[in-house]
Amino acid sequence: MSTLQPTLNSASAASVPAPAAPSTPAVSAKTWIAVVGATLGAFMAVLNIQIVNASLADIQGAIGAGIDDGGWISTSYLIAEIVVIPLSGWLAQVFSIRVYLLTNAILFLVLSAACALAQDLPQMIVLRAVQGFTGGVLIPMAFTLIITLLPRAKQPVGLALFALSATFAPAIGPTIGGYLTENFGWEYIFYVNLVPGAIMVGMLWYALEPKPMKLSLLREGDWAGIITMAIGLSALQTVLEEGNKDDWFGSPFIVKLSVIATVALVTFLIIELTVQKPLLNLRLLVRRNFGFGMLANFLLGVALYGSVFILPQYLSRIQGYNAEQIGMVLAWTGLPQLVLIPLVPRLMQKFDARIIIGVGFVLFAGSNFMNITMTSDYAADQLMWPNIVRAIGQALVMAPLSAVATAGIEPENAGSASGLFNMMRNLGGAVGIALLQTVLTKREQYHSNVLMQSVSVFEQATRTRLEQLTQYFVNHGVLDRADAAHRAYVAIGHIVQKQAYILAFSDTFYLLGMALIVALIAALFLKKPGHVSTGEAH
Repeated sequence: MSTLQPTLNSASAASVPAPAAPSTPAVSAKTWIAVVGATLGAFMAVLNIQIVNASLADIQGAIGAGIDDGGWISTSYLIAEIVVIPLSGWLAQVFSIRVYLLTNAILFLVLSAACALAQDLPQMIVLRAVQGFTGGVLIPMAFTLIITLLPRAKQPVGLALFALSATFAPAIGPTIGGYLTENFGWEYIFYVNLVPGAIMVGMLWYALEPKPMKLSLLREGDWAGIITMAIGLSALQTVLEEGNKDDWFGSPFIVKLSVIATVALVTFLIIELTVQKPLLNLRLLVRRNFGFGMLANFLLGVALYGSVFILPQYLSRIQGYNAEQIGMVLAWTGLPQLVLIPLVPRLMQKFDARIIIGVGFVLFAGSNFMNITMTSDYAADQLMWPNIVRAIGQALVMAPLSAVATAGIEPENAGSASGLFNMMRNLGGAVGIALLQTVLTKREQYHSNVLMQSVSVFEQATRTRLEQLTQYFVNHGVLDRADAAHRAYVAIGHIVQKQAYILAFSDTFYLLGMALIVALIAALFLKKPGHVSTGEAH
């Protein structure tokens, strides 16, 4: 890989004193086109998750799926994606980056159109699973190209582009999904991929250099690791997606899957640490920057995908917003990033990247703490400033964190680093959403019990309110006073439950803020990256 040589030369030269600083290797236009094309693919793959989630109710209705079964439309995509991400580094070596990336990019577009034409739930689940396998490839391959094709000095620019897929796409996804669904129909959330996808394929076709395939690597593959990883991650993702709905370990299905996930993933770890040619080089995790970077990245995933999950839930359940209205609220977490992320590489030239990461985590955590005192009047206007603060924090975190965590990663370890780093963020998202669903349920029950103790018929305020509501129903056509009194009791119950949910949503934002505080602590352990390509990250 001749394009890697300038990076290695400049890195090794930096360890020896020189009379003048070495000049930054020039990056060809073709290399930039490859990087931009790949990051466009990663953006589309991440965007696809949130666009579909925003329109899930409409899709379920159109193909005759129940609420519970309809969740598999998203789950099948996520399972396939999280399995293929760590596989992509090895498969790119087998089939060559050009063939592997182009094939999956084209298949992603074909499957997008096919999903829009799905007639029933089984069809949609199968198509979404295969689409997840192809879309999942686009994410780590973009990251790999950035840290292998670009010299160290230019990597912040590439990582800023990648941040648009990692943080901007989840934030803007519900906005685009809601708009398309309300104005054109749910099919267009899949058709929207076609035009930018065609541009992506054209850019990759032109810019990626043909390389010979190495099919002989299939015989040498870490098949035991591949199989145990695929089984373990599939089972774990299913547990996280379906656990809250099935009452976690009250469900035999969830218990069995949890055992399978534990056994398979422990076996996978043992295999990877003992075989001669592992699928993933897990020893990268003992490097200080990569290990703490992975922890911070996992918690970033918890907060990133968790907040994209919890805000629409609040706006829909408490405020009664439709998909388009929810999208307009969340736009304030997306659009500022579009302006800020391109400025991050310049900030990284002027300031220590670790300071930028710290400020980003503080702002992102602060945006969640701004939402812990919500009331029934807390809606779009009140959410605007927390969302803007969140947007600034997210924009500042991703590119510097990626740069510091992967500093010193050798080209031969780039595939493993990319697979692990991106898988961990997605896994954090799955864990975060599962945790938030459970916390929301449990805290709503807790707050309902506390509030109901205060709403007693022995309290004068409660009796007065019941009388007022009873009279209201009588005045509005309820002839039987006993029926009116019953409706008053039900109305009081709804008021209490709504207030309990608002308090529970406030608790979830507190949890997200605390997760980001832990991420900030992990970031404090990062070392300032040196210029030596080996050893300094240990």
